Amino acid sequence: MAQWPSVFQLNLLLLIVLVVQFSEADRPSLFNMFDHEPQENSTKWAVLVAGSNGYFNYRHQADICHAYQILKRGGLKDEHIIVFMYDDIVNSSLNPRPGVIINSPNGSDVYAGVPKDYTGESVTADNFYAVLLGNKTAVKGGSGKVVASKPNDKIFVYYSDHGAAGVLGMPAGPLVYANDFINVLKTMHASQTYDKMVIYLESCQSGSIFEGLLPTDLNIYVTTASNKQENSFGTYCPGMNPPPPPGFDTCLGDLYSISWMEDSESEDLHKETLEQQYLKVKKRTYNNDSSEGSHVMQYGTLCISNETLSIYQGSAHKKLSTNGFQSLDFMGVVDQRDADLYSMWTMYNKSTEKPQLREELLKQIKEITAHRAHLDICVDEIKGYLLGKGHGSVRGEGSALVDDWGCLKSMVRVFETYCGSLTQYGMKHTRTFANMCNNGVTTEAMEKVSKVACHGYNMGQWNPATVGYSA
Repeated sequence: MAQWPSVFQLNLLLLIVLVVQFSEADRPSLFNMFDHEPQENSTKWAVLVAGSNGYFNYRHQADICHAYQILKRGGLKDEHIIVFMYDDIVNSSLNPRPGVIINSPNGSDVYAGVPKDYTGESVTADNFYAVLLGNKTAVKGGSGKVVASKPNDKIFVYYSDHGAAGVLGMPAGPLVYANDFINVLKTMHASQTYDKMVIYLESCQSGSIFEGLLPTDLNIYVTTASNKQENSFGTYCPGMNPPPPPGFDTCLGDLYSISWMEDSESEDLHKETLEQQYLKVKKRTYNNDSSEGSHVMQYGTLCISNETLSIYQGSAHKKLSTNGFQSLDFMGVVDQRDADLYSMWTMYNKSTEKPQLREELLKQIKEITAHRAHLDICVDEIKGYLLGKGHGSVRGEGSALVDDWGCLKSMVRVFETYCGSLTQYGMKHTRTFANMCNNGVTTEAMEKVSKVACHGYNMGQWNPATVGYSA
């Protein structure tokens, strides 16, 4: 006759089962040790922003379209991907492949299927903020789509454009100012509209958007193309190695941007972590330890970097590409601020049999060059008068660009009123204007000196009353 186990034996057996279950649940397997997918009730959201327009800024919209394709293949739904792009390059008369946008020399079309939620004059800082905040009533124009996220959701933000100290470009209306952007992120966190957020930012001096401003407790992880005071670089440019296909007289991408996207297409994103991608992109963007590279930075809640890329970018378990991560050899690049003129000169030199185009290009080059020289001379004169020989004290490492952001915006507006639009080139002077605020220069003093420095200047096409103010 069989003996029934004692109460002690039953309890011991139950304890063993519980311990085994707990240890199995707590110990990652070889297949899931890097794959920490969000809960089933968690949704992946993405906001993609190209903050420029014009064919000679081709690369920014190409970057954004490419990012969309990666996220779409990764399983994100169109209703959860919001795209800002001026949408003026794909059918430009200068585009050698009408209806097509590419982001690398041998790349396929990345434009097909991209939802154009906010285009043309709807690509604004205010719409960007409203979309992030999920505020449908504040959106003007466009599809009206916003981030309608919930507390368990993940958000991926990718922004590609020109930038400068404390600002990011926009093709219409005021620039994105760092304090406004950070305040939006703080509001989102306080409103519990997300679980975690990842931001990739491509622009010159992009580190200045977050340094000394982004708290570490918002559950937001950021990487930027450059530190707070250096420029970033365009690549896949004509006459460089590797060059774009024949007929493309403009840069196809940006070094930081193509670095992270080409990595995402060559790795299993269920295994690779944000930190692993950051380290590889950092190395490639420094461009073989050259002076023609920038320092990729990271900010915010750094522990998020231990999570897998699939949580934010999606992806099937298999690799999206068999090409592998691109070479770490030196790549031909051009400073973001000079990329438009570089491309124009390239097109000009190749247009020997198109006299009308050649004449138009030369006229445009001369006008742009003259306005840039004007901006530099005027800012230097104003700076010397208001800050003196030493040009005032400068903020140290880890400090925000400026304390009084209202002062900075006033300085920008006063300057543009008398001297003309800063343009994507003149944005570089925002650090000087911030320095004036930090050294106690008043708006009244700025106005008085700007009047004198820019007296008699014909703003022409750069009249802010026509093209809009940067602040």
